[in-house]
Amino acid sequence: MEKLFFTIEKGGERIDKYLSEQLEDMTRSHIQKLIKENMVRVNGMAVKSNFKLSASDQIEVEIPELKEPDILPENIPLDILYEDQDILVVNKPKGMVVHPAPGHYTGTLVNAIMYHCKDNLSGINGVMRPGIVHRIDMDTTGSLLICKNDRAHQALAEQLKEHSITRKYHAIVHGRLKEDEGTIDKPIGRHPIDRKKMSVHCTNGREAITHYRVLKRFQQFTYIECQLETGRTHQIRVHMSSIGHPILGDQIYGPAKCPYKLQGQTLHAKVLGITHPTTGEYMEFDAPLPDYFQALLEKMH
Repeated sequence: MEKLFFTIEKGGERIDKYLSEQLEDMTRSHIQKLIKENMVRVNGMAVKSNFKLSASDQIEVEIPELKEPDILPENIPLDILYEDQDILVVNKPKGMVVHPAPGHYTGTLVNAIMYHCKDNLSGINGVMRPGIVHRIDMDTTGSLLICKNDRAHQALAEQLKEHSITRKYHAIVHGRLKEDEGTIDKPIGRHPIDRKKMSVHCTNGREAITHYRVLKRFQQFTYIECQLETGRTHQIRVHMSSIGHPILGDQIYGPAKCPYKLQGQTLHAKVLGITHPTTGEYMEFDAPLPDYFQALLEKMH
């Protein structure tokens, strides 16, 4: 059983809405179920979903442990960029989900690394996410780091928290960016209406900073590199869309019509830089652009 605690700074918001903004991985209906089952208390008292919060209220949330299905190793080929006894860096293909979730219990990166690493994976994130320190979207390609033991996992999770991991992505965006480089500093949180989306237009967004620079301009598109300072869900996709340059092929944050036949957004995690958890040496891994991405750039010339 996990317990979470929150202190309200400004009142007036419904408790279910407040918690759905704080707990990004949880749906509002799941939160309402927890409230109904008296797993949420305000100042020690059980409340209803429509309870209005006041300043300095103390919230306690109990999250029962999930009954997790057995996740089985699967012999799925991996494109390995680097491997030693502590870490594994893979180049994730398009369309592959990182870790199991309802509807995706097989064919995930976790199924593949369980087969490849046997019992050598960190257990910090439980059965569903062994070895996984960070993730990238299903239709985003590129460098992904896996930890083979808990010591490596803790060290790298700390680097993520301190923003000392280098994460550079390549993307093709709609329109011609005027400036050669820029920084987008806009908090990101759950979309106020569509809970499956993230947004910069929300009351309780968390700090999100993306730096970008232009690599090449085409007639209607721009090829860019983005460097993450923070790592929010869908961060680059939401940020680029917020300045009027959504990522080409993005079916959630981009225009409805795409001029090319694509499977999701043209976003690739190209460079990943970490301080090795054992040697203390700074290491960088570079995932080559996928063939479809390279072909698209050539077509745009």
